[in-house]
Amino acid sequence: MFRIGYGYDVHCLEPGRELILGGVNIPHSTGLDGHSDADVVIHALMDAMLGALAAGDLGAWFPPSDPRFKGADSIKLLAKIWKDEKYAAYELGNCDITIVAQQPKLSPYILRMRENISKVLNCRLCQVSVKATTTEGLGFCGRQQGIAASAVVLLKKKAREE
Repeated sequence: MFRIGYGYDVHCLEPGRELILGGVNIPHSTGLDGHSDADVVIHALMDAMLGALAAGDLGAWFPPSDPRFKGADSIKLLAKIWKDEKYAAYELGNCDITIVAQQPKLSPYILRMRENISKVLNCRLCQVSVKATTTEGLGFCGRQQGIAASAVVLLKKKAREE
């Protein structure tokens, strides 16, 4: 049995914040504003995973009103979801993540993002796709007001051991 989920996240860029994408700290003059580390890559992936099993959304799992998640490392939140009993019967088929950002250039960091995700999800690197695109200067991402990410995930039921 297969389950597919889709996720999307966006955060505003703010001076004085670190820019963390896919668990990688990227040197830049601004970072993403949010209650946690505001890692839109991991947030979109988590929402896709939650959607695949109809397990709610990110805000229900990690409410922004809860002080425990202030400044939280999103990679650790991803691990918490993946270790939940709802996911015990599933393995990752693959995930595909697209980052929308005018700046900075993200290609030097993509491999590290993929490695971070594959390590947490206990899968092969070839099962994790991360890519980046711009909007050619259009919209809030193009005006460098924010960064967005979308993700799709395929979960497959683990084979039963006889």
